[in-house]
Amino acid sequence: MKTLFDKIWDNHAVTTVEDGPTQLYIDRHLCHEVTSPQAFAGMRKRGLTVFRPEQTILTADHNIPTMGQDEPIRDSISRIQVDTLAKNAKEFGLTHYGLGHSKNGIVHVIGPENGYTQPGMTIVCGDSHTSTHGAFGTIAFGIGTSEVEMVLVSQCILQTRPKTMRVNFEGELNPMVGAKDLALYMISQLSTGGATGYFVEYAGEAIRSLSMEARMTMCNLSIEMGARGGLIAPDQKTFDYIEGREFAPKGANWDKALAYWKTLKTDEGAKFDKEVTFDASKIKPMITYGTNPGMGMYIDGTIPKLEDIDDAGKKSFENSLKYMGFQSGEKLEGKQIDYVFLGSCTNGRIEDFRLFTKYVKGRKKADNITAWLVPGSWKVRKQIEAEGLDRILNDAGFELRQPGCSACLAMNDDKIPAGKYAVSTSNRNFEGRQGPGSRTILAGPLVAAAVAVTGKITNPSQVFEINTVIA
Repeated sequence: MKTLFDKIWDNHAVTTVEDGPTQLYIDRHLCHEVTSPQAFAGMRKRGLTVFRPEQTILTADHNIPTMGQDEPIRDSISRIQVDTLAKNAKEFGLTHYGLGHSKNGIVHVIGPENGYTQPGMTIVCGDSHTSTHGAFGTIAFGIGTSEVEMVLVSQCILQTRPKTMRVNFEGELNPMVGAKDLALYMISQLSTGGATGYFVEYAGEAIRSLSMEARMTMCNLSIEMGARGGLIAPDQKTFDYIEGREFAPKGANWDKALAYWKTLKTDEGAKFDKEVTFDASKIKPMITYGTNPGMGMYIDGTIPKLEDIDDAGKKSFENSLKYMGFQSGEKLEGKQIDYVFLGSCTNGRIEDFRLFTKYVKGRKKADNITAWLVPGSWKVRKQIEAEGLDRILNDAGFELRQPGCSACLAMNDDKIPAGKYAVSTSNRNFEGRQGPGSRTILAGPLVAAAVAVTGKITNPSQVFEINTVIA
């Protein structure tokens, strides 16, 4: 009896050293401009080539601007990194979706939407949020620059086998609660180190009810509790999502792949090293109050009191609140906000824009809010336009930007100014993550919509009439 993780890992283990690492075969290698230059330089220096170039995909996302992409990138470092990616792709004969390409976008958005991400695969990228692809029943994880080079030249990687954990979300989701809320709640309960050393499988009624895009959000945030990655067993929703996409199997190959994919589930009675269960029906919309994703609370809750924090964490708790300008025991509802960011590999997909647009329709952006709405790819941007969502957003006072990682991290022009508060649908709220001195409050797209039209932290139930589950 095996877990889903065990089945995929064992199927890709080339050799295993006793009490040592496994040489793991990699099916799909994704690269972006930030973590790949040194790897290609190392290969060039050693006279090496890419072993299986058809299995590596390159895209520019971290450094690219989200306005004026038809003009040269102004920042010299960003421009060099993006140009270097293009040169490396050409030199080594690799598929490259650079700036201006119709398939360009955030690496963890373009993989699934083009059919590159498929159940049972091993997928790596020099990016911690590679765990996103686990939504399809894959072993997907981030790697370092030296490992990027290792995969390029051998299509394998040395990895220590992680332990296994299952996190069950049982019960029906409440209206207003989506995958982002489930993830932030989970991290607040388990802590940012609660899954260190584990690969997590998500299961339960609430997980099965999630759309594929919501499952991607869930798996994306696995890394924020220290996990090596997260995955969800593929089901009919998975197969329906993949079928017909450009690089998905076709004809007889589809039938063969589907037969295999249907075997990808944890066997009845298989044992995990750790198992946790949450009652999803009790979870409410979440926000963060501190400087790591584990410092989360219900939007109508209060920041914990100092006396409720264990001694080991008191100092960092105090430092975090000082940075954010908050007080222990404080409620954040009604707190004025300066920026709203909708986007990133966490919440930059079409469903996120549909949800945000649905609830700002017929309303107006608050005057004190600067809103950056950034699609995760050009495919998402085109779909937004095809569905007329851009017109609704424009009528409400919002401007749609061009694809990229944007304000998820301060590596491009979209930086939150020092001291300003941003409600962000991205994945990290570390000090300076969105810009030096910026203050980040993580939330889902629905909370972001409520903040965008009220100008302050607002419980969506106080603004919108919501009768169906949003996930």
